[in-house]
Amino acid sequence: MQKKTLTIFTPAYNRAHTIGRTYESLCRQTSKDFCWLVVDDGSVDNTKELVAKWIKEDKIPIRYIYQQNQGMHGAHNTAYRNIDTELNTCIDSDDYMPDDAVEKIVSFWKKYRSEKYAGIVGLDKAHAGGIIGTEFPLEMTETTLQGYYEQGGKGDKKIVYRTDVICKYPEYPIFEGEKYVGLAYKYMLIDQDYTLLTINEPLVIVDYQDDGSSINMYRQYWNNPKGFAFFRKTEMQVTHSLKRRFIVCVHYVSSSIISRNKRFIKESPNKLMTVLAIPFGYLLYRMIKRKVAKNKKIQKPI
Repeated sequence: MQKKTLTIFTPAYNRAHTIGRTYESLCRQTSKDFCWLVVDDGSVDNTKELVAKWIKEDKIPIRYIYQQNQGMHGAHNTAYRNIDTELNTCIDSDDYMPDDAVEKIVSFWKKYRSEKYAGIVGLDKAHAGGIIGTEFPLEMTETTLQGYYEQGGKGDKKIVYRTDVICKYPEYPIFEGEKYVGLAYKYMLIDQDYTLLTINEPLVIVDYQDDGSSINMYRQYWNNPKGFAFFRKTEMQVTHSLKRRFIVCVHYVSSSIISRNKRFIKESPNKLMTVLAIPFGYLLYRMIKRKVAKNKKIQKPI
């Protein structure tokens, strides 16, 4: 069998009720130049049985890997270790792809690819309709993620990375007892060395879930402070905006208070600004604590 150009990988954690839509969208692709890698991050529902059935159907090439629950970033680590195609992209288990997305990705890359590009960045479309955030300006044929947002860009975007590029950079760290490190950690590092080709086409259709990480960010802050502090230290070093750097320091302080890390000033890449951010970081810590407590009360059965 001829080697495929693209791996679509899907981290799955108890998403048997939504991942079927992902699978069906992949079966409808107008180009078959891809394979599907499912990284089951410790699901206790019937995800395994569903994927086994789809493998037997043999409509598309599928690989399945099960691991103990590590969180989204741990599933990404496992995916990157097991991808051998030129390109890869993540499609979450509650999202799906337009029918011609693979065709657009592969043809666009083959036309414009170069060693100076880390890959392609395209648009996210909402399940309810409409592009998420803003499109790329017509004159912006290439960009970094950081550059796009610093120039006023908004909204989540879908990235298709060269596998050899993304595997050059360190894996996401796993902190004991935590399940979250921002995926943009790797993206920030790649931005320092490469740009991305822009394509003003939706490459994924996103359906945010009520229990997804985007919805429950305050709880993520509270439950994963070491992961967030690690992420903020990296962001401090790469952001160009003084205002943004101060905001990052405020978040770093709040995460350090939550994790009870007394060495946070010494460990900070920007010690002076971190000291200045302490009062604001403490206020943010108090707000997060209050939000999480309120959320827990709301979720209690009446």
